[in-house]
Amino acid sequence: MGVVENTIFFAFAIIAIGGSLGTVYAKKVAHSMMYLIFTFMAIAGVFVLQEAEFLAAIQILVYLASVMLVVLFGVMLTRTQIMEDFE
Repeated sequence: MGVVENTIFFAFAIIAIGGSLGTVYAKKVAHSMMYLIFTFMAIAGVFVLQEAEFLAAIQILVYLASVMLVVLFGVMLTRTQIMEDFE
């Protein structure tokens, strides 16, 4: 790997680590979901760098399209009930 590939890899690694930390430490659920999307996209970028385009496509389609959508709808639907319990 050359200098350009190493630089791109480290950029994706920093985005993935920052996104995973943001997922854990975010105050709002919507922000946490956005950080998780950044993490998944960075990991898909690493797959593309390793010439595994199929794994990158599966990463984006499966995790971003289905899992994140289901989790987001589940959180949005149950959020009002959770907030009412604390008040």
